[in-house]
Amino acid sequence: MLKLFLQDMRYKQKVFADDGAPVSLLKIFLSDGTCANFLYRLMQACSSSRLGLPFALLFQYLNKLLNQCVIGLRADFDKGFVLMHPVGVVINSNVQGGQRIVVESGVVIGGEKGKTPCLGGNIFIGAGAKVIGGVSVGDNTKVGANAVVVKDVSQGDTVVGIPAKPVKRVKKIDA
Repeated sequence: MLKLFLQDMRYKQKVFADDGAPVSLLKIFLSDGTCANFLYRLMQACSSSRLGLPFALLFQYLNKLLNQCVIGLRADFDKGFVLMHPVGVVINSNVQGGQRIVVESGVVIGGEKGKTPCLGGNIFIGAGAKVIGGVSVGDNTKVGANAVVVKDVSQGDTVVGIPAKPVKRVKKIDA
C-alpha cells in the first residue's frame, strides 16, 4: 500500500514539474488531493480482506467527510493514480484503471446498467468530466473539462464536448 502511494506521489511530482519548475516532494505531500490519495490507498489495502472491511469502510467515509471524494471499495487503479483536486470526485466501485491516471475536481467515473468504464494508462481527466457506462478509454488519452464520455475513446485521442468527440490524436506520449 505504501509503495503504491509513494509511486502515486512521485507521478504527481512529475505532473507538477511539467509546468517547468522543480517541485519538492514535501510540496507534493502538502498539496491538494494527497490526503484523498492516501485514504484511497488505505481503503484499497484493507478492502481485500474480510477483517479489513470495517477499516476500508472507515477510510472510505473519512475520504467523503474530509475531501468530499467518493471512491468505491473495489475501484482499482494501478500506480500513478493522482487526485489533483478531489472535491466532487465520484468513482464507481467496479472501475478498473491502469497506470498514471490524473483526475481533476468534479469528475464522475460511473456505471450505467451494470457496466462501468475501463481506463487504460497515461490518462488525464479534466475538471467536471463524466465517463459513464461500459466505455473503454484507451492509453495516452485526455478527456477535456466538462466532457461527457459515453462511447469508447481510442488510444491517443483528446476528447471534448457533450457527448465527447475526438479533436486530436497523438501517436505516443512519453511517460
